[in-house]
Amino acid sequence: MSNTTELDLKSLLAICLRNWKWFLISVFVSVALAILYLRYTIPEYSATAKIQILEESGQASELSVLADLDMFSSGTSKIEDETQLLAARDNFIHIVEKLDLNVQFFVLGNIKNTELYRKENIPFSINFLANDSIVGSSKYDFYIKIYSNTSFGFKEKEDEADKEYDFGDKIKSEIGDFILTPNKKLSEYIDKQLHVIINPIDFIADSYRQKMLIAPNDKKLSNIINISLTDHIEQRAIDIINELIGINNNNAVSDKKAIADRTSKFIDDRISEIYNSLSTVDETAETFKSSRGIADLGSQSNVNFSMSAASEQELQNANIQLSIAGSMRDLIDGQEGYDIIPEVGLSDQGISNTAQRYNELVAQRNRLMESSGEKNPVVVKLDQQLEDLKRGMQSSLNNVTNNLNLQVNSLSKQLSQINSRIYAAPSNERALRDISRRQQTTESLYLYLLQKREESQITFASASPKSKVIDSAYGSNFPVSPKRNAIFLASMILGLLIPFSIIYVRDLLDNKVHNKIGLEKIISNKVPVLAELPKVKKKDKKLIASQDRSVLGESLRILRTNLDYILKKNVKPGRGAVVLVTSSVPGEGKTFLSSNLAMVFASTKRKVLLIGADIRNPKLYDFYSDLGETVDGINRRRRDLTGLTEYLHSDRVRTEDIITKIQVEGNTVDVIFSGKIPPNPAELLMSDRFKDLIEFCSEEYDNIIIDSAPLLPVTDTLLINGYAHHTVYVTKAGVTEQKVLEHPIKLNEEKKLKNLSFVVNGVKESNLGYGGIYSYGYGKTVKRWWKFT
Repeated sequence: MSNTTELDLKSLLAICLRNWKWFLISVFVSVALAILYLRYTIPEYSATAKIQILEESGQASELSVLADLDMFSSGTSKIEDETQLLAARDNFIHIVEKLDLNVQFFVLGNIKNTELYRKENIPFSINFLANDSIVGSSKYDFYIKIYSNTSFGFKEKEDEADKEYDFGDKIKSEIGDFILTPNKKLSEYIDKQLHVIINPIDFIADSYRQKMLIAPNDKKLSNIINISLTDHIEQRAIDIINELIGINNNNAVSDKKAIADRTSKFIDDRISEIYNSLSTVDETAETFKSSRGIADLGSQSNVNFSMSAASEQELQNANIQLSIAGSMRDLIDGQEGYDIIPEVGLSDQGISNTAQRYNELVAQRNRLMESSGEKNPVVVKLDQQLEDLKRGMQSSLNNVTNNLNLQVNSLSKQLSQINSRIYAAPSNERALRDISRRQQTTESLYLYLLQKREESQITFASASPKSKVIDSAYGSNFPVSPKRNAIFLASMILGLLIPFSIIYVRDLLDNKVHNKIGLEKIISNKVPVLAELPKVKKKDKKLIASQDRSVLGESLRILRTNLDYILKKNVKPGRGAVVLVTSSVPGEGKTFLSSNLAMVFASTKRKVLLIGADIRNPKLYDFYSDLGETVDGINRRRRDLTGLTEYLHSDRVRTEDIITKIQVEGNTVDVIFSGKIPPNPAELLMSDRFKDLIEFCSEEYDNIIIDSAPLLPVTDTLLINGYAHHTVYVTKAGVTEQKVLEHPIKLNEEKKLKNLSFVVNGVKESNLGYGGIYSYGYGKTVKRWWKFT
């Protein structure tokens, strides 16, 4: 037997085509549900913006020398840092607070509620008397029904009764008292009910932070960042993105301001100290000249001073650089943690650039620390970079200080040699020169610091945002969710898939026989399948007439033709052909087939005998008696009927006593009914009387049809099968299981059943095979349903 679990796609497709109405209904229902879904689902819109991260002028790094070797992708790292800064939780908290996103207003509808956004579209404002921190961390909702321009109804639950208030009245709630004040559009919402929902600020900030998509451009090493957000209200998504970009730029400017302020404070402190020193030197010079009556020593010292001018200038510059380097080194050595350091210019450009990079990382770290902890991976990474930069600056400052000390010592030695010649001059000139030197040194440092202070303030005043807006936030104008085309396509696919899946699963789980084609595949053509009979409805006739042109009549004629062809090979001339009809279990239609087979043979003017050999559960008499007046010759009193049982039990009963002539619509058939139910049916069928009956009837009749007992439950059929020329095994569509067919095929192979063949009974018209498609009803003109007018 072939593997019946394999899916026959061609058969499955045929089943689907036969059930096209269910596919049409399923698609129609699915599309209708899709329309309802799109009608009442709140759409979502998309907003998108694009910014470019600007490079700082003069920005450098100690690792810049490795950029050409591609060992450190500093550009990619910078973009990743900027995306982390943009997505900082603190930014979204500020956005929610500024735009009041934690308070939502909904106009209640019959099915779908409409959300209002922006103060100019909301009919009233809510003024809480409680602390903002309490309101911002609470969850609360209530319902408002506007009665007029001056009054409204308030309730905390939808099924409660309204409490009437006037605008301006204090309303008590679990999160504190509040007051409602009317807005311009109040009159548009009279007699409408609004639902107000207050959520914690942190909750709303986190929800928008998760929905916000911040990603760098696809191009490698690009400084462009794409920002997008989806929301039920398009304008709200646009406002959130624009506000996020503004906050990010403001944070960058604030960071630069902090650096400038710290630098100015450092310089101011140094200027204050140097100013006092400069005043002291000026007073010393004034006192010296006054006490000694000196007016002008320039003419006396021009020669000596010109020789040491160059050395003195170099020494002054070296002392200035040494003072600044020492101050910065002390400041960095005394720092605990990471704090902004002043950007005071040194001749060593590497230290200045490193200090600038150090301040930028400190600003990023401070902003991240507002919304996360020190164990955040980004903070840990920044700490490592800051520690490396600090060590680098400390090392550089130490080297610079050592070099400057050597330079100062060298210049001092050179200057002392020159001054030795000057000291040969009068003591007044020498003392005045010392005072003047200290005065010039202090004054130069003072002027230098004043210049740096102005540069620091100018740098802050000219500070620009860290990002440039390429595309301001703009909306999609059309909903991005739900996608109408995708929904309709999915609904149609689902509409086709549901009935197909049902048919597919039913086909996989189906273990029944359904038609001739299916039975032939199941038994692998080991045994012929002679015909298939259509399912007979209650209002249809159970027995065919002589000129019956119905599907049942044509099916039986096909069965008769096939049987005649087989019987010619097995029946000797001059003797009647004996056909035994059986089935697996009761109820599969063997009595129905036996009776109609007898009628279709009789319609050819043959002499036909029908024997009811199922003496355990006789159904033949009931079958004919249920036909009513259409049958002539049947004894209506069953208890007076002499049948096969009586014949087998008593030798006094003759063959003529048990034969009943029956006429049905012009067809005459002799019938031997089963008779009474005996206690020993098997023994009766094994008697010689049954053999004698068959021998006698074979000489008197052209065709003998034996309606025997089912094969599975009893052995009666096997006992009498030896008297038959052919065995017709009846299966019923939708009832007979495929596994059951293994039993008769095995018996046929063991020669226990003679010339076995199958017939499928009760086949639905839609499942009829070759005959049902091409032959049944040949010659009749059937008008198609779509041609009716």
